[in-house]
Amino acid sequence: MTTTALTSQTFAQTVDDNEIVLVDFWADWCGPCRMFAPVYERAAEQHPEIVFGKVDTEAEQELAAWAQITSIPTLMAFKKGHLVFAQPGALPAAALDQVIDAVTALDVDAALAAAKKEQ
Repeated sequence: MTTTALTSQTFAQTVDDNEIVLVDFWADWCGPCRMFAPVYERAAEQHPEIVFGKVDTEAEQELAAWAQITSIPTLMAFKKGHLVFAQPGALPAAALDQVIDAVTALDVDAALAAAKKEQ
């Protein structure tokens, strides 16, 4: 599977309807974004069970503002509709693989239950 362009109209439903969604916030003029793009595309091809979304921050300025994007590229990971990872910067392939492995292994229900107990 390749990456999917996400917009303000499709973002929430994509995050809610899929187990794991990774989102790359990027722009055409961004050099690090262009360097990260092929790494992200390869990961998308290697993990067809995960949705790999891309948000063009120039075309989707309101969505980028809502997500509080201050630096691009920024990678976000959602599991079962919950934000579980967010980090600016172009990741090398090995680091992206670590993020994917960690998000896949994360028991988000247990993490939410533990966080609720701490409150």
